[in-house]
Amino acid sequence: MANGATTLSRTLNRARWAQLIAGIICMIMIANLQYGWTLFVSPIAKTHGWSVASIQVAFSIFVALETWLTPVEGWIVDLLGPQRGPKLMVAFGGILIAAGWILESKADTLTLLYLGSILAGIGGGAVYATAVGQAVKWFPDRRGLAVGLTAAGFGAGAALTVVPIRSVIASSGYEAAFFWFGLVQGAIVFMIAWLLRAPEPEELEHVAPPKVPVSARSYTPTQVLASPIFWVLYVMFVLVSASGLMATAQIALIAKDFHVADTAILFGASALTVALIVDNVANGAARPLFGWVSDNIGREYTMAIAFGLGAVAYWLLGSMGTAPWAFVLFAALIFLTWGEIFSLFPSTCTDSFGPKFATVNLSLLYTAKGASAFLVPVANMIKTSTGSWHIVFAVTAIMNLVVVAMALFVLKPMRSKVVLVDTAKLAHAV
Repeated sequence: MANGATTLSRTLNRARWAQLIAGIICMIMIANLQYGWTLFVSPIAKTHGWSVASIQVAFSIFVALETWLTPVEGWIVDLLGPQRGPKLMVAFGGILIAAGWILESKADTLTLLYLGSILAGIGGGAVYATAVGQAVKWFPDRRGLAVGLTAAGFGAGAALTVVPIRSVIASSGYEAAFFWFGLVQGAIVFMIAWLLRAPEPEELEHVAPPKVPVSARSYTPTQVLASPIFWVLYVMFVLVSASGLMATAQIALIAKDFHVADTAILFGASALTVALIVDNVANGAARPLFGWVSDNIGREYTMAIAFGLGAVAYWLLGSMGTAPWAFVLFAALIFLTWGEIFSLFPSTCTDSFGPKFATVNLSLLYTAKGASAFLVPVANMIKTSTGSWHIVFAVTAIMNLVVVAMALFVLKPMRSKVVLVDTAKLAHAV
């Protein structure tokens, strides 16, 4: 029996790590849809004479559709079942992300640019929702780490192609970069899709229990939407996500305004190039790092640490980021203390509402990112009206401090009470 259990455990671990790695690769392939966008804004504006604010509407559309449709996509994944759902949804996503960037390469009107963002947003969301849902289902014992590693693919994946994309834009134009990177990334996602599947219920029977408190019941999406905990998480997510998106979408413009964008600082590479690479690595590293920490000390305490440091990072970049290396360092700190929202919030959601409907429930929470995206152009408006980025950074620092207070003094007491009640109800029922 012992040997049989060992064999089962090894088989299970191989299966779930293979699935996790496949999901991470898919996430790497869609990372440029968001984190590479900043490289295209100035070339598009220069080519067509469109305002930066109007071009950034395409980014907002992408983020909104990448998030707001994920509940539908997650529901479809679960409806189709563990064998077909992940495969078909990710394959569908691969087709759309390729089509979106190819269309943007041909766009000679803002309408076509926005349509390309619509396709890319739907495709990116299909891949993202499925991959994160896979992680929380396959790793109930290390949920924060697994989701963090998966989300790290999305956060850090663009670091692999920052230099190639800039090179293609410089040599052949932004249109060629859109076309070829969209085609290749979409094709890779499409091929990997056919390796994916979700776990069967009996496969996870011998997995160790988590160290952090979790709900003893699984909530339906309707019950989740009726829960005050969900809406507290939603508001927190919007506040932190908005502050981070303001930085990720504007980092190239901020570097230009700080007069450091083209300053060579490392082996001939400019401060902006170095910052983009380091930022993506920091953004990706934050997700498994803080996910692992939260698996051990709890979700709310980890949120307080991360977002408290984030507030400091925004203040430092706004007040001291005009020197090239200071810009690189403080921008990296922002990304390091922002990227973990994509491991902490999904983990907290599944801990609070159970794994049975995890893909849909996570997707409902993930729509907060879409809501936050519409605050990105506000940063441009504040900068235009004040003439500097200082007020923008002050606002984002305050947003992070508000979330720290909510995590410790609102979310933690509410979750502790509900977990105790659910556990007591389950024990009484048994």
